[in-house]
Amino acid sequence: MFLFCAAMHGYSFTLKSTKLTALSSGLLWWADRKLLCVSDLHLGKSERMARRGGSLLPPYENKDTLTRLALAVNAFDPVTVVCLGDSFDDLQALDGLNEDDHATLATLMGGRRWIWIEGNHDAGPVNIGGSHLAEFETGSLTFRHIAKPNETAEISGHYHPKARVKLKTGSMSRPCFLIDENRVILPAFGAYTGGLKSTDPVFAPIIADPALAVLTGSQALPIPMPR
Repeated sequence: MFLFCAAMHGYSFTLKSTKLTALSSGLLWWADRKLLCVSDLHLGKSERMARRGGSLLPPYENKDTLTRLALAVNAFDPVTVVCLGDSFDDLQALDGLNEDDHATLATLMGGRRWIWIEGNHDAGPVNIGGSHLAEFETGSLTFRHIAKPNETAEISGHYHPKARVKLKTGSMSRPCFLIDENRVILPAFGAYTGGLKSTDPVFAPIIADPALAVLTGSQALPIPMPR
């Protein structure tokens, strides 16, 4: 069974004897290993869409995403950073980053173990430093892009989960973590990423009852996962 308690920077819980914190910013923190995990940055999405003849979006998502990531890295000073896949919107998106974006990434990666997990958008190494892996195992946990049914102690992303909570003034939908006794699915961190409702049938074979959705935002807000 997983246990939960309030934490200053998020919502702490235990997954298979490993204490983790779902941060209100959408990242996952493993304090004992000084490991910070983020999913679905989708850097270069506006450039990729323009390159492929899609809708034109203001090209500011890289700066926004990297600025928020830098705030977390500077605050927690992790030894290891794990990016759970779809860090780039495709394998050519890295070429669309400007000099400031490259400089920010180089600063964040400097002096740390930086692991790029392959996603379905960036299924292969990009020309940047760090380690490029299909999966990453450390301690009792396995980090991968897409959750696998019947796995345990798994950290993944891919689905961009979001959940809605009722308030006195109405309701609010936010990106969220999905957590059960076997796994954590992280929200998407990128500025131009959409979301999949936690009530979507795709989660039925992956997330088992009892489960929580932990909404991101000004605070990490845990609610029973809507089914």
